[in-house]
Amino acid sequence: MKNILSMSQLSNEEVLNLIDSAIDFKAGKKSEIGQDKFAINLFFENSTRTKSSFQVAEMKLGMKEIEFEASTSSTSKGETLYDTVKTEESIGASVAVIRHSQDKYYEDLVNNHNLKIHIINGGDGTGQHPSQSLLDLMTIYEHFGSFDGLKVGIIGDLSHSRVAHSNAEILTRLGASVCFGGLDSWYTPEFAEIGPHMSVDELCQEMDVVMLLRVQHERLSAEENKNFSKADYFEKYGLDMDRVNMMKPDAMIMHPAPVNRGAEIADDVVECDKSYIFPQMANGVFMRMAMIEAVLEGDNAEDELTGQKCKIVLHK
Repeated sequence: MKNILSMSQLSNEEVLNLIDSAIDFKAGKKSEIGQDKFAINLFFENSTRTKSSFQVAEMKLGMKEIEFEASTSSTSKGETLYDTVKTEESIGASVAVIRHSQDKYYEDLVNNHNLKIHIINGGDGTGQHPSQSLLDLMTIYEHFGSFDGLKVGIIGDLSHSRVAHSNAEILTRLGASVCFGGLDSWYTPEFAEIGPHMSVDELCQEMDVVMLLRVQHERLSAEENKNFSKADYFEKYGLDMDRVNMMKPDAMIMHPAPVNRGAEIADDVVECDKSYIFPQMANGVFMRMAMIEAVLEGDNAEDELTGQKCKIVLHK
């Protein structure tokens, strides 16, 4: 694969192969595929986990990072995203990890055949977040060994969450049943086509995985933020220890983070026995290693094919 842009782009087989590869990296697999190669992490929105774990993944693969800060880049002078990416490709970057506020920003890039650099989507607007979805899948797979028949509840700011969009789609495709919780207004027709809207108590009692989402205040309107009550939200939709005690013995609590303690999750739940929030973050490095390796391996395959064609021509 040349790029990794969305979960809909990946086949079930490719997803499972990436999970296997990430688990191998976690078990100690080594790869020098990134030796003498450069990566650029173009983050136009704030990030802690995604950016940091891509940086660590790149270093573990032997890559060097070209430093980039959006606030001091030429984008402030009107440079287009394409020209920024083409510039980094021209000075030697092999992989560009991009987070951007525009939904499907990558379409203009991949439709331009002048770009040879590999693009990995680090999150686009309210669209997709494939690396987060893949690390979530890895974490679930490690625990249950399968997706078929699992019940997954996603609770929170569904309509603004790229994690919700990515996970709901791929989990359903892999055989899980996905249900939703949170404000009715966030349960859009897109999610209604996938699964029902349930109360948080019902979800806690019935689900194998309870996946919480942060309320994305930066994407809410001024009126929505004005009317938002953290205490009321937590009472209706937050996960506290009383609700944790309703869950199945082997159920998982997940969250893509950042965590807003006291809003969608109680402080004492964040690191309780059922919580996999920090293991998710640890798995993120290994999954991102697998993703980078997968796009770089495409270069090796292309080189081998070119070599074979050359041999055929020389033989003739």
